[in-house]
Amino acid sequence: MNKRFRLTKSSDFKRVRRLGKAIPHPLLVSIYLANQTDEIRIGVAAGKSIGNAVARNRAKRLLRAGITPLLPIIHPGYDILLIARKPILDVKSTQVHQTLQQLLRSTKLLQT
Repeated sequence: MNKRFRLTKSSDFKRVRRLGKAIPHPLLVSIYLANQTDEIRIGVAAGKSIGNAVARNRAKRLLRAGITPLLPIIHPGYDILLIARKPILDVKSTQVHQTLQQLLRSTKLLQT
């Protein structure tokens, strides 16, 4: 995922978690919040409940790989936080991509 699409600051993560709208799924939790820019910013997180560092990094890689093809069709002006859940380690990247597409479509964040 390109650096310009990343949500990096801790304060931004906290703001999205506190004020955003959460959509839970067995594989992940998606939280979105409108921002004051015309850009999309994506944050990816995996807590210690996922497992060791290797497992957490794999979960984050799966989320980044799943969201990257969707970036051109997401409505601009949103901060999106993706939080991995433990079952994400047992699925393929195509299923993560389909899940993200389904969640974003249900929240009307996709342009199509």
